[in-house]
Amino acid sequence: MTGLRTTLLLAAAVPLAAATAAAARKASHLALHADRHRIEITARPRPDCPRCHGEGGWWVGGAFPEMEACGCWAHRRELRIRLWPVPAWDEPPF
Repeated sequence: MTGLRTTLLLAAAVPLAAATAAAARKASHLALHADRHRIEITARPRPDCPRCHGEGGWWVGGAFPEMEACGCWAHRRELRIRLWPVPAWDEPPF
């Protein structure tokens, strides 16, 4: 009986957790990537940032123009949870 109860509880909890995670991801300034090798949560530019206007940075002029990242996302921590190791390549390099 407890096995059935646990199965029913998980069957109800998993879609609710997935819906909650999707709503939180849309409401926040975080990007979520998940596959069988890792779960990764990284910052993304805020759309209402007054400095970069949601673009993530601006171009710095000169002989070799580069994009300078805005502080609304560039200096934030990221979280990686490793799940399965990435398999080694079986092919020769060249």
